[in-house]
Amino acid sequence: MKTGNQTVETDFTLLGLFQYGPMDSFLFIAIAILFSVALMGNITLILFIRLDPRLHTPVYFLLSQLSFIDMMYISTTVPKMAVNFLSNSKTITFLGCEIQTFVFTVLGGTEVLLLGFMSYDRYVAICHPLRYPVLMSKRICCFVVMCVWASCSVNSLIHTVYVFQLPFCPSRLINHFFCEVPSLLPLVCQHTSQYEHTILLSSLIILLLPFTAIVASYACVLSVVFQMSSGKGQTKAISTCSSHLLVASLFYMTTLSTYTMPHSIHSPEQDKVVAVFYTMITPLLNPFIYSLRNKDVIGALRRLIGLCIFVQKI
Repeated sequence: MKTGNQTVETDFTLLGLFQYGPMDSFLFIAIAILFSVALMGNITLILFIRLDPRLHTPVYFLLSQLSFIDMMYISTTVPKMAVNFLSNSKTITFLGCEIQTFVFTVLGGTEVLLLGFMSYDRYVAICHPLRYPVLMSKRICCFVVMCVWASCSVNSLIHTVYVFQLPFCPSRLINHFFCEVPSLLPLVCQHTSQYEHTILLSSLIILLLPFTAIVASYACVLSVVFQMSSGKGQTKAISTCSSHLLVASLFYMTTLSTYTMPHSIHSPEQDKVVAVFYTMITPLLNPFIYSLRNKDVIGALRRLIGLCIFVQKI
């Protein structure tokens, strides 16, 4: 078969978040701004943590990992979607789709587990402060983070390899704005019900267990906070916990709805809207939620600004 025909037959076409039309330029600008803000927010937070020695602690090491994941997470899907608004070709190669699926699944699973470990860090810091240096030592943090990356990479590799060896139908129209396992299964020309049960089991383990740990951790934290004599301390702790829990819930709930609910009870259009929350909104909110409400990060920002002003005066 000729090379040209092979390209046509093996490429996928992304139908996008919206129907392409006269609003493409406006949507491109809006998504580009959102992407830039999210990218700069996460990069800035990583730089603050890297440059300020006072932030070289377990909690900020985990926070820098979260920012790195969010930075890569939004970079995996959004640029291709934005370019498609201005491009005549909405295709993505078979290999490109495979790589996007693998990377996206790795990053999504890593963020899920990391958020759970971050809630455990706050639980230890508030409920067991004297044991914090032992339970959250640098060695333990690095070991846990390495295990999270490794386990999610293996999980993603298994799912990606399995899905892309399945026989796809001649129509390669992906009713989504990026490649992920649930959006690819409708294109498979054989029954996938057994494999969907495997996805359900895998998703419940990876998503529900960390989310349960987050809820339990913050419940213990709040129980300790309510025993404080300082009303100001209670208000601050409740405000911080609620904002963190809100962002985590937004990420977990939207991801759960995509990977655990039967496809018969939700449409591709609903899936695309839900995907916006865990691919764009969460990476945008995380650096601001975890930094603007954090006095240590604000202090690092003030010191950095003060240093810049001092250098300019020299």
